[in-house]
Amino acid sequence: MAYRCVANVMFAVVTLAASAALADGIDPGLWMITTHTESDGVAGPTHESSKCLTGAQTGDLGATFSPIPATVNSVCAPMERSLKGPLLTWHLVCTGQLNMELSGSFDFDSPHHYTGTVQTKAEMQGMPNVDSQNTIEGEWVSACPQQ
Repeated sequence: MAYRCVANVMFAVVTLAASAALADGIDPGLWMITTHTESDGVAGPTHESSKCLTGAQTGDLGATFSPIPATVNSVCAPMERSLKGPLLTWHLVCTGQLNMELSGSFDFDSPHHYTGTVQTKAEMQGMPNVDSQNTIEGEWVSACPQQ
C-alpha cells in the first residue's frame, strides 16, 4: 500500500511535468515528452508521450511543474520553490506513516525544448521503499491540431 501511494505521487509528478504548461519563451503546441526512469539503481524502459499545450496552460511554470501533495496519514511541509530565469527548482518533504522527499529541477532552455529531473525518496517505518530519478525531456513538435 505504501508503494502504491509513492507510485501514485511519483506518477502525478511525472505526469504534471510531462504534460505541464510552459511559459516565458516556451511555445504552446504539441510536445513530445521522453521520460527515463531509474529506480534503486535499475534503469526502466523509456516512456514517450505527447501533449498539446494551450496558451491558457502557459501561465504559471512554478505551479504547473511542481507536485501537488496528496498523501494519506502524512503531512507535507510547505514546498520550497524557486523560478529564476529559465530554471525552476522545487523541494517537498512529507512525514508521517510514509516519509517522502521529492526534488525537481527544470531548465527551459529554448522556446521548443526543456529538460528536467525529479528525484523521489520514500520510506515507511524506517525502511526505504523508493529511491528513483526521472529524467525528462520535452521537445516542441508543431502547433496543436485544430479540433
